[in-house]
Amino acid sequence: MSNDTTMRAVHQDTLGEPDVLAVVDLPRPTPRTNEVLVRVEAASVNPTDWKHRENGGFLGTPPFVLGWDLSGVVEEVGIGVARFSPGDEVFGMLSYPFGHGAHAEYVAAPAAWFAPKPASLDHVQAAALPLVSLTAWQALVEYADIQPGQRVLIHAAAGGVGHVAVQIAKARGAYVIGTASAGKHDFLRELGVDEAIDYHDVDIAEAVSDVDAVLDTIGGQTSLDSLRTLRPGGIVVSILPVGSGDFFREAEELGVRAVRMLVDSSRHDLVSITELVEQGALRATIAEVFPLEQAAEAHRRGQTGRTAGKMVLTTG
Repeated sequence: MSNDTTMRAVHQDTLGEPDVLAVVDLPRPTPRTNEVLVRVEAASVNPTDWKHRENGGFLGTPPFVLGWDLSGVVEEVGIGVARFSPGDEVFGMLSYPFGHGAHAEYVAAPAAWFAPKPASLDHVQAAALPLVSLTAWQALVEYADIQPGQRVLIHAAAGGVGHVAVQIAKARGAYVIGTASAGKHDFLRELGVDEAIDYHDVDIAEAVSDVDAVLDTIGGQTSLDSLRTLRPGGIVVSILPVGSGDFFREAEELGVRAVRMLVDSSRHDLVSITELVEQGALRATIAEVFPLEQAAEAHRRGQTGRTAGKMVLTTG
């Protein structure tokens, strides 16, 4: 049981399967200058969590606490914080990748990484949004600059990033083509996808053409194939930050653009995302909700690849 100096957190001291995750008591953090201490109400589980759990990823060797996006209540503010006060409801994303630690009862982080929680969302719904919506927004709006009437291809459109990206693209007036297994096509149509494609059955470069922008959430050969779907001057934005240099070489040969990105924490972008939420144009689909103590099960379910939407942990 945590007290006013400790907190519960999902901790691991070795890499491996979900069973390496354990809820332990850790020291409660203290906010430094320009930081807030947030009492976490809910935090989401993303594919990057189970990838880091298995192989360390950017973080290397444990021990560590995973989790990047959350929704909660400001408990305390550090010196210099004027934007928030104790009791304010906020949501946001800890800086990726080295700001991890959201799968805990408290986090201390720069106030600049948070925005007021959308009033129309509860904490579970709000926690599901930051990482995926910031990724999709930055890919489609900041890098691809999609405009009304443009054709946008979104890979894994029923996934965490994908299903949010579909809604952002539709809100900007795009014609959206989404890839997913056939069993998820009804879900894609509910989201507003104009054309659903089963990636198991087709060569994407033959099935799709004259695309203005592609959101690549898969990488590898998919990145290269996506280049061949573009019209001249089109762009593929890959959220896989590393990969073959062929991606850029082929883009240059084809007269198209290629970008690899990592998501940034941004209050400004969170405010833009909140505007879409309050307009009724954006919601995260919640696949399942688990208490903190069942984080391992959330990882197991998420890794099946059969869920549509987001997995969320709650601390209550």
